[in-house]
Amino acid sequence: MEEVLTNVLDATRIYDSGEHTYSLSKERFFDIGGVWVATMQGEPLPEKSYNHVAFKMGPDEYDRKLRCIRALGLELKEGRSRVSGEGNSLYFYDHDNHLFELHSGSLQERLKRYENATE
Repeated sequence: MEEVLTNVLDATRIYDSGEHTYSLSKERFFDIGGVWVATMQGEPLPEKSYNHVAFKMGPDEYDRKLRCIRALGLELKEGRSRVSGEGNSLYFYDHDNHLFELHSGSLQERLKRYENATE
């Protein structure tokens, strides 16, 4: 998990409980662009799903992020069909079956595009 967070999401590790267990298991805290992310040691998810966590990336970061994901040997998931102008996404699973999305657009852009989409 730490490789995914630091190499792909540019996180900084800010805490490691080491051998101590102050919570339910050993844990590490990370900062991802000002957002505190806590990870805990545990078993991988039993199966993959589409439930995911999305993070914003700049439009010019797509190729670099794709290289990082491939360098870690992570499984890329084919993206869903998109509304034109919505932005680009990379979907990938970590080694514990968690699904992440890196998206090049903003929430405001996506919502505006959805409002203007024809059904």
